[in-house]
Amino acid sequence: MARPALILASTSRYRRELLQRLRLPFEVVAPQVDETPHADETPHALARRLALAKAHEVAARHPHAVVIGSDQVADLDGTPLGKPGSHERAAAQLRAMSARRVVFHTAVAVVRADRGFADARTAPVTVHFRRLDDAQIERYLRLEQPYDCAGSAKCETLGIALLEAIDSDDPTALVGLPLIRTCALLRAAGLDPLAAAA
Repeated sequence: MARPALILASTSRYRRELLQRLRLPFEVVAPQVDETPHADETPHALARRLALAKAHEVAARHPHAVVIGSDQVADLDGTPLGKPGSHERAAAQLRAMSARRVVFHTAVAVVRADRGFADARTAPVTVHFRRLDDAQIERYLRLEQPYDCAGSAKCETLGIALLEAIDSDDPTALVGLPLIRTCALLRAAGLDPLAAAA
């Protein structure tokens, strides 16, 4: 049988670059999903719900494709930190995370509507931030402008200088797409990255 189409339900360039590592052809479709947290929703639950919602929304329009959705929420003592969107909010996030331990919940979901398949997994990453002063935060923000990154921490570039340690069992999770879990979900949906195309 022919390999099903693969769709990334995300406009994130970080996720697109990570998915390219699997050497599977895919297209990108922007999901139309309200990302407002629900009342009393934990950061872990929020990331998982949004990953599934994004995949389901795009799969409804492309029922014969394998659709990947993903979301990331930073967790500072139970308080969710999303994309800051502005310099001021990014600076406030980084001041709050200074010398603290933050858990980044990166969820990935795979939906294949024509087979009734839908599943999601979350990869928690514990990040230990250095003690940061205002001058360091301002310099980092001027150079990186990480306003589209959850928690303002762009670890794949200069953001690594903000950190003391990263604890994770899925090394690409912090960048935005946990590829170990993604591969497992793709295999479960009938799309093995290591299988030869028909």
